[in-house]
Amino acid sequence: MTPVRPRVPGFTVGLVVNPVAGIGGPAGLKGSDGERAQRLALARGASPRAGERAAQAVRALLARRPGTPILTVAGPMGEDSARAAGADPLLVPFVPGDPSGGRDTTAAVEAMREAVDLLLFAGGDGTARDVLDGAPSCPALGVPAGVKVYSGCFALSPATAGAVAAAFADARETAEAEVVDLDEDAYRRGEVGPRLYGTLRVPAVRARLSGRKLGSATSPGTAEAVAAEVVTRMRPGVRYVLGPGATTMAVGRRLGLATTLLGVDVVQDGALVAADVTEKQLLDLVEGRETHAVVSVIGGQGFVLGRGNQQLSPAVLRKIMASGGLVVLATQQKLAGLGGRSLLADTGDPETDALVEGYVPVITGHRESALYRIRPATEEFPA
Repeated sequence: MTPVRPRVPGFTVGLVVNPVAGIGGPAGLKGSDGERAQRLALARGASPRAGERAAQAVRALLARRPGTPILTVAGPMGEDSARAAGADPLLVPFVPGDPSGGRDTTAAVEAMREAVDLLLFAGGDGTARDVLDGAPSCPALGVPAGVKVYSGCFALSPATAGAVAAAFADARETAEAEVVDLDEDAYRRGEVGPRLYGTLRVPAVRARLSGRKLGSATSPGTAEAVAAEVVTRMRPGVRYVLGPGATTMAVGRRLGLATTLLGVDVVQDGALVAADVTEKQLLDLVEGRETHAVVSVIGGQGFVLGRGNQQLSPAVLRKIMASGGLVVLATQQKLAGLGGRSLLADTGDPETDALVEGYVPVITGHRESALYRIRPATEEFPA
C-alpha cells in the first residue's frame, strides 16, 4: 500500500468508486440503493460492475496521460480499480466501512477535497448526490456505473471519462451540471419523479457528457400511435422483449396486457410470457427462439442500451442479435431533441456495442419511421 503523500505538484486525479453501483440493474431491481436491494441482487445472481468500469476510465486516462498521479481510497472504493488499470495510487488516510456506503463516498470526497485537480467518481445518481454532499472544491466527472444515470454530470462512457480527464487542464474551462435522483422505492412501484439536488462543476465538454435525462412531453395519443405500429409488425411465433418506458408500456396496453413501466417483459403471440424479468431469466427465455428487443430512446441523452435496461446484458443481446434484432421506438419530438446526435449503446462490453452498431429504423408513429444510427458510447466524440 502506497501511503498518501502531500499534494503532488502538477495535475492529480482523485478517484472514488461506489462498489455496488449498478448491481440492481441486471437483477431487475431498478436501482441499487440500500443493503436489502444489494443482498437481493446478489441472491439473483448479479455481480458488481462499478469497479471494472472505473478501471476502464483509469486505463483511458493513463493511455493518454501516462504517470498521472491518482489519489483514491483503499480497497474496492478505488484502489482496486486503479491497480487493475496499471496505476500505483496514492491513498487518503481514510478507512471506509465494510461494506461501504453513501457516507463513505461523502467522507472520501471531503478527505481529498484540497488534494486533487479533478475528481472522477464511479456510480449512478445516488453516488452523484453523495459526491455533492462532500462539496468538492475541484471539478468532478461521473463514470457511469449505476442503473439509471439521469444526472448531467456523467461522461458518455467510462472510456470517455478517462479521455476527458486526460485532456482536462484548466479549471476555468468548466460548466455546471445538474445532479438529479429518484426515490428508488417509489421508482420500483412505477412512480417516476426526478428531483434536482444541486449542481457539480464538470469539464466543459458538452459533446462528451451524457446530459440530464429529459422528461417526455409525449401525449398519450402519440405513444399509442407508436405502439399501434409495433403491434402491427409483430409476427406469430416470435418473442418480443419489451424494455422499460412509457412508450414500450403502451405496446403492452395495445396488446391488452399488464406489462411493467420500469421492468423488462416478454410477450409472444399477444400473450404475456413473463413480467419484470431478470437477466438470468431472460437468458433462458430467449434461448433457441427468434427474439426481438423492443427498446425506447432516453430523452435528451439518446441511450437505447445500458441505461435502466441492464437486464439486456451482453450475453442476452448476443442471443437476440443472432436470432432477431432491435426494434427502436421514439416519438418525433424525442428524436428532434437529440439535435441530430446518434443513438447510443453502453452495454459494458465493446464487442456487444459493436454488434448493435449501425443504422436502424426508429418507429415514430403509425406507419412512420426514421433511419438513425446506433453507435457505441465508447467512441470518442469531438469536444
